[in-house]
Amino acid sequence: MRVAGAAQRKKPTVKETAADAPDPAALLAWYDRHRRVLPWRAMPGETADAYRVWLSEIMLQQTTVKAVAPYYVRFLQRWPNVDELAAAPLDDVLRAWAGLGYYARARNLHACAGAVVAEHGGRFPVTEDALRTLPGVGAYTAAAIAAIAFDRRAVAIDGNIERVVARLFAVEMPLPAAKTEIRRFAKTLVPESRPGDFTQAMMDLGATICTPKKPACSLCPWFDPCEARRRGDAETFPRKAAKVEGKLRRGASFVVIRADGHVLVRSRPSKGLLGGMTEVPSTAWTQDFDETRALDQAPLKAKWRRVSGVVEHGFTHFPLEQSVYVAMMPASANAPAGMRWVPLAELHGEALPNVMRKVIAHAGIELRRDRP
Repeated sequence: MRVAGAAQRKKPTVKETAADAPDPAALLAWYDRHRRVLPWRAMPGETADAYRVWLSEIMLQQTTVKAVAPYYVRFLQRWPNVDELAAAPLDDVLRAWAGLGYYARARNLHACAGAVVAEHGGRFPVTEDALRTLPGVGAYTAAAIAAIAFDRRAVAIDGNIERVVARLFAVEMPLPAAKTEIRRFAKTLVPESRPGDFTQAMMDLGATICTPKKPACSLCPWFDPCEARRRGDAETFPRKAAKVEGKLRRGASFVVIRADGHVLVRSRPSKGLLGGMTEVPSTAWTQDFDETRALDQAPLKAKWRRVSGVVEHGFTHFPLEQSVYVAMMPASANAPAGMRWVPLAELHGEALPNVMRKVIAHAGIELRRDRP
C-alpha cells in the first residue's frame, strides 16, 4: 500500500530542480566535437563576418540548409560584400534568387544592403535594437546576427531551437502561444561566455540530434535534464495547435511561343505576392475562378490549346491550381503593353518563381538545368 501525503507528491521536474538544469558547458563541449561545417560559418579561431552571417540567415528563413547552400555560394561569389550587393540592380538580385522562394526576402535583402551602406557606412550595427531597424531583419534574425557575428548574449530562437527548448522543459502550451514561455526558458540557458557558439550549437543540436521525428536522445549532451525524454514523449513536442488550411485558389497561365523561339513574359507588381518576379501572363488567383471564361483574359488573340491537367503549387497561406494554355505566334508578333519577349535560351536566367517554372515545364518547355 502506498503512503499518502509527501510520498505521493509529484517528482520535481527540470523546471523546478536547479541541479538538473541543462548545462551550457556540456552543449558547447559537444559542439566543439560535432559542429557542422557550413559555408557561412566561421571555422574555430576565425572571426565571424557579419555580412555572411546576415546573408545566410535571410536565405535560411523558411528554407533548408541543403537548398540554401548553392545559392549562398553563388551570391557570395557575385557580391562578396554588402557594398557590392547594395550597388547591384534589384532585377539581378531577383534573378539570382529565383527558385529559392519567399521572394519578399530578396527584395528586403537588397533594401537592407542599401540601408547598411547608406546609414551605417557599410558596417552592420552590433546591437539587436539597431539591427531590427534594418529592412527584413526581425527579432530572430537580429538576435542571430548579434550573437553569431558579434558574440552578444542574445536569445535567437529558430525552429530547431524552439523544438529543443520545448522538449527540455516539456512546454505543454501549443504553438504559437507557447513562444513567450519558450523564449523565457531559452533566455535562462544562454551563457555569458561564447554566446555565438552556443546559439549555433543549439541550432546544430536541433538539426542533427533533437530532430522532429525519432530524436537521437541517447547521443544528446542534455540527455539527463531533458524532461520530455524522461517522460518518453519527446516526439510530441513542441505541441502544435490544429492547422488551418487556406482555401484553394485557381487561375490560368498563358504560354505564348513566337516562331523565332521567344516566350512572352511580364514582371509582377513590385509589391505583394512574388513582387517583382517574372511570370508568363496569368489571370488572378481566386477561389471563384471560372475556367469557361479563362480565354477572356488571354494576353492576345490566338489559337489557344489547353494543356491537360493542372499545375499544383502550395503557398504559405493557400494551395493553388493553375490551368495552362499554349499558343504559337509568328515572329513578327508584337508584345502587348507591359510585356516583353524573352529568347527561350535565356528564359532560365529570368527571375521565375517556382510556380512559373512549373507552368513553363507543364507547357513542354525545358529550362536549362543550371539551378537547384
